[in-house]
Amino acid sequence: MNTLMLLLSVVITALIFPKLFNPGIFRLVSAKSPESPQIKRRPILTSREQQMFALLTTALPECIVLTQVAFSALITADGWQSRNRFNRKVIDFVLCSNHMNVIAVIELDDRSHIGREQNDHERDAMLKQAGYHTIRYPSIPTSEKVRTDIESLLMNMHTF
Repeated sequence: MNTLMLLLSVVITALIFPKLFNPGIFRLVSAKSPESPQIKRRPILTSREQQMFALLTTALPECIVLTQVAFSALITADGWQSRNRFNRKVIDFVLCSNHMNVIAVIELDDRSHIGREQNDHERDAMLKQAGYHTIRYPSIPTSEKVRTDIESLLMNMHTF
C-alpha cells in the first residue's frame, strides 16, 4: 500500500509540477540556444586607428604607444559614483616615455564625435584634472604635425 501511495504521489507531482511553475525558468540556456549572445572576435583597432598607430610609432620612435587604454588604468576617484563617470571609457592612444610616464593622451575623432563635443570636453576635463594632456585629431595628421605637437607639449611641461 505504501509503495502504491508513493508511486501515485510521484505521478501526480510530475503531472501538476509543470502546470504550477514556468518550466522555462528551470531550463539551462545552451551555447547553441538562440537566446544566448553571439560572442565574436573583433580587431583591437579599426583600419583608421591602425593607420594612426603606425604614424605615431614612426613619427615618435623614442616613445611607447599604447592603444585602447581604459580610463581606469589612468585615473581613479573616491566612491563608486565618481568612478562611474569614467567606468567603461577607453582612450584611443596613450603616448609614454620609455620609463612609462604618460606624455599625452591622443584621441582620433571621427564622425561619431559629431554632436558629442560636450562628452569629449567632459572626458578631456577629467583627464586634465588628473594631470594628463589630451590631443585630439579630427583626421590622421602628418608625422610632422604629431612631432611638432608633442615637442611643443614637452617644452611647455618643462617650463612649469
